[in-house]
Amino acid sequence: MKNKIVSLSAIAMILLATACKDETTTNDTAKNGETAVYEGKEMSDEFDKEIDGIVSKMTLEEKIGMLHGYSMFTNEGVERLGIPEVHMADGPLGVREEIERMSWAPAGRTDDFATYYPAGAGLSATWNPEMASTFGKSIGEEARARGKDVLLAPAFNIIRTPLGGRTYEYMTEDPFLNKTLIVPYVVGVQDQNVAACIKHYAANNQETNRGTVDVLIDERTLREIYLPAFEAAVTKAKAYSVMGAYNKFRGDYLCENKYMLQDILRGEWGFKGIVISDWDAIHSTKKALEAGSDLEMGTNKPSFDEFYFAKPLLAAVKAGTVTEAEVDKHVKRILKMLYNIKAMGTAKDRVKGSISTDAHFKDAYNIASESVVLLKNNENLLPLKADALKSIAVIGANATAKHSQGGFGAGVKTKREVTPLEALTAKLPKSVTINYAEGYKTEFKPKKEMKFGEVTQEAKETVNELDPKMVADAVAAAKKSDIAILFVGSNRNYETEASDRMDLSLPFGQEKLIAAVKAANPKTIVVFVAGAPFDINTVEKENSTIVWSWYNGSEGGNALADILLGKVNPSGKLPWTMPKKIADSPAHATNSFPGGATAEYKEGLLVGYRWFDTKNVEPLYPFGYGLSYTKFELSGVKADKKSYGTEDTIKITVDVKNTGKANGKEVVQLYSAKADSKVTRAAKELKGFNKVSVKAGSTETVTITVPVKELAYYDVAAKKWTVEPGTYTFKLGNSSRNITQEVTVTIK
Repeated sequence: MKNKIVSLSAIAMILLATACKDETTTNDTAKNGETAVYEGKEMSDEFDKEIDGIVSKMTLEEKIGMLHGYSMFTNEGVERLGIPEVHMADGPLGVREEIERMSWAPAGRTDDFATYYPAGAGLSATWNPEMASTFGKSIGEEARARGKDVLLAPAFNIIRTPLGGRTYEYMTEDPFLNKTLIVPYVVGVQDQNVAACIKHYAANNQETNRGTVDVLIDERTLREIYLPAFEAAVTKAKAYSVMGAYNKFRGDYLCENKYMLQDILRGEWGFKGIVISDWDAIHSTKKALEAGSDLEMGTNKPSFDEFYFAKPLLAAVKAGTVTEAEVDKHVKRILKMLYNIKAMGTAKDRVKGSISTDAHFKDAYNIASESVVLLKNNENLLPLKADALKSIAVIGANATAKHSQGGFGAGVKTKREVTPLEALTAKLPKSVTINYAEGYKTEFKPKKEMKFGEVTQEAKETVNELDPKMVADAVAAAKKSDIAILFVGSNRNYETEASDRMDLSLPFGQEKLIAAVKAANPKTIVVFVAGAPFDINTVEKENSTIVWSWYNGSEGGNALADILLGKVNPSGKLPWTMPKKIADSPAHATNSFPGGATAEYKEGLLVGYRWFDTKNVEPLYPFGYGLSYTKFELSGVKADKKSYGTEDTIKITVDVKNTGKANGKEVVQLYSAKADSKVTRAAKELKGFNKVSVKAGSTETVTITVPVKELAYYDVAAKKWTVEPGTYTFKLGNSSRNITQEVTVTIK
């Protein structure tokens, strides 16, 4: 697609974008049915002598200027020595618009539009590392085009509670799925000469009291649940920067936590990059610097000179309480990163990047189209048989809502965000009449504080009383249409950084609206647009057809419309467990969310599906769940050997047959179980998966490799990973609750 989009109507933009729908991405590193391998480029030491020479010429003041914010998103460079500022940008959803150097006010520029990419939950729902690689490469190119050195992304803290304000962007509840997606993402970004800043390190799993809460996690749980994705991002993807989180961990803030920053991050994992504080997450000078923080950003002081790593650090060095050698160490780390991303030394060879291109909108489309989850299709209302329809009711605020901006935190300024209504208008035959009704308003009550025991936080309380006229209009639209599609769910003002939700209830009175529309037209399809679980028990019980979509980027409307119309077969899988009630979720069942001054993770290893499956608690929808317009059967599972040593790799093969009439993609999920373990284990743990494309009536053989070391548990007493010998059962299926094949192996 070579056309340049300058100024087109929304409909014309949609028509232009439909070229995306028939294009599929290919994986250059793996064949269908096999697993790709992604590996990052190690930060090079070849510039160390040159860096030493530069540092020897710097004044103490120049060195210290490099260690703290000098504007809202840069540190201070040293022009006389050719040291540039480090330019940073938020990026979980796309490269953030430019702001004023000295304030949070938008800069008002016309050259800072960017592609809006699917949020982390949407990317995770693809269950496809290739899509993560595409995401990283694409957003990395955009960051370079905007002159950025560090992309403050990806964000991937484990989803511990469905109520978490950042569930929509924090990826998944499973450490294996998280790390398998994060590695290709980081590699993709850094291949564009941009440092990925992995965040938020670590155990940043709630917004309630996030700036002060002291998180307490036992060592085995820390190592097996909350750190694996960070470790893989450092050791496999070779991430060049890490963002220290707001919260405390075992008594110390993360940005001044020697155990986390020195002992684990640099000592055990060999991290060579820089640690950047989250904005206003530094609370000391000497302690934070010597613990391992390198660059202090966003501290809430009257001026940048008053940051802890600014004048107070200068005074500490002059007083002899901090050595200049300590300062040099941090300066050299920043320079090393700049050299490795070609911001210094070989800048002429640096990737130039591109932004808001048709290719990037296609990337966003491809990710979104693999993320949509079909939850229920009992009456086969989907895919829509458009040629047989004369009219469709399109109802709900989320049919026209745009989600690139909103809430607290980083959004994206984009020229294209296709809504579901726009997409359906463009894609349906002209003979089909669309009857639109807004249905409900997305309004909030005045701010108030909510209480979790002794803990308070600012609550987002929605207006849940429906407007009778809006409901009447929705009912009328449904009655006069052949079929009704409700676009409901949430938005990024309700699911937002800095605020956890009060409960799982659907906001804005939507449950009553859904019931009224369903009563008016039995052929009703309910489409949720949201990032986190909600209480949809009643909706699930009373409706035959339910689809789950996400804050899905510039092309989200097109992707969703193509799913509904059957131009794309849904292949998304839930990246988290949807509980029947909040009390079923582990952090709430153990009454340990959100805690008070401390938050003790009493559920331990049993996070997400591990809790539900081990405790035999029935979820509304399980982890890894998602239907298709076709059916798949697994058969013939086998391991390449009967027994393995601890250094071996297990190769599991299984046949996947498409028994239906439509081409489709299935995610084969492999869980391990050890019934006679001497240590506490979950009933099953995800240890491998593979997304495979299978044509109707055909069979594909899928291979999943499991290094035996992936079966290890963390031995706290020995302070090492240990593979327990004995019998392991591998359970294969298409969700954590739908296991159809098993194979047993022995580990010597």
